[in-house]
Amino acid sequence: MCIAGVFTAVIFVFTAYVHIPSHTGYTHIGDGFIFLAAAMLPTPYAAFAGAFGAVLADCLTGYALWAPASAVIKAVTVLFFTYKSGKLLNVRNVLALLPAWVICIGGYYLYESVITGNFIAPAAGIPGYITQCALSSALYIILAAALDKTGFAAKAVGAAAGKMK
Repeated sequence: MCIAGVFTAVIFVFTAYVHIPSHTGYTHIGDGFIFLAAAMLPTPYAAFAGAFGAVLADCLTGYALWAPASAVIKAVTVLFFTYKSGKLLNVRNVLALLPAWVICIGGYYLYESVITGNFIAPAAGIPGYITQCALSSALYIILAAALDKTGFAAKAVGAAAGKMK
């Protein structure tokens, strides 16, 4: 639970304060830490960290309207990753980036379409979502490779797996 709390805080900071303003809000790299949490923590803990970190960022930066979408999108995103491997950067987790992109881009597009009643104008936000996914994926790959190389990930994943049976 402590690691999930740390991830929640890191996701909040890198979503709320390390971002580029865009058409609908901002483009950030916080998703990279959601991917990392999903690869290190049991699914319920990763889903909490991703959803709550993103919701805090939305609510505390003036974008509370996006919080319901963020809660669902970020919680669903973690479902594609596995923490049960000895490595953070494994085939399943790299392939999990693809559905994570689809969930993020499609989820926010659909949410904005519903709240605005317009299915054309929200398409203008898609390049920002693509950029967000690309930067977050690159961050995840770099951090996961570094943590795998140090052996930290195997210890953390093993400890989390041992506690959650």
